[in-house]
Amino acid sequence: MAQSTTTTTATNASGVSEIEEVSTSLTFEHCFENLIVIDAGANLTNKKYSRDLDSVIQRAKDAGVQKIMVPGTSVRSSKEALRLSRIYPDIIYSTAGIHPHDSKSIIEDPSSWFDFEQIANSQECVAIGPCGLDYLRDFSEPEVQKEIFEKQLLLASNLGKAVLIHERSAQQDVLDILEKFENLPPVIIRSFMGTAEEALKYLDRRFYISLTGYLCKDKSDTGVRRLLDNGTLPLDRLLVETDSPFMYPNTRASKLPHHVKTGITERSLLYLHRYCTFQRNEPCSLPAIVEMIAAFMKKTPDEVALATAFNALKLFGLS
Repeated sequence: MAQSTTTTTATNASGVSEIEEVSTSLTFEHCFENLIVIDAGANLTNKKYSRDLDSVIQRAKDAGVQKIMVPGTSVRSSKEALRLSRIYPDIIYSTAGIHPHDSKSIIEDPSSWFDFEQIANSQECVAIGPCGLDYLRDFSEPEVQKEIFEKQLLLASNLGKAVLIHERSAQQDVLDILEKFENLPPVIIRSFMGTAEEALKYLDRRFYISLTGYLCKDKSDTGVRRLLDNGTLPLDRLLVETDSPFMYPNTRASKLPHHVKTGITERSLLYLHRYCTFQRNEPCSLPAIVEMIAAFMKKTPDEVALATAFNALKLFGLS
């Protein structure tokens, strides 16, 4: 995130220090006029964006979204995500992943793994995944999922690229597999929807957790909201994503606390309600998600925006 420079005249011995303080203050003040946020996951390869992707990206930029990670979930979509990163440089970055649901495709066509490795090696590809285990559905057998998960972890370790983890009803198996690797790069639990207890197991291992508009759906006393309410999830372990076109943040949900609803600015609501729906969420909804998270955490939106953007820049090696 580039910093602006400020010139001033100092007449005393501490002039240099004073100039630095003024410059930093103005830099952050400028950022906070419009939340500067990074979307750690938006599925812009989805066919729902095939007709107006230019407009979707422009709206995101107008809303304050500086960069967007577009995940690949198969060899084909990883290639498409890479293509988008080259069409929209400096805002779109791709990841290369074989989603647990698609694991069997590598077994059925082993030669496709070579193509996948080439995609993963590309400079624009900033992470490996989403990969992991999903036992909620049986699109791929558990043993097949485990095999392809381990192959991707080995690839990420060799490349030194962060790993995006998708996990549903399979936490212990995911943890057991991750523990096999001694020199893992940073691990990000993507689109987390588990319990506070499950989150602690990830946080204890210094993993990062990425949150979405699922906050609006979580009505339990043991889930994502509790993580934020009681301070369990520290800002230095948090990322934010829209998971577009999914996970629409329904700010009108009846169970959403009043202080959270009133913590969302009119500007963010304008983008959300004008351009996003349950059928097609967009990256421009990210500021509203950040403001909701901030309200739950009892922090300012600026704090959450700055921390999550910094985490993303660091983890994905962006500038």
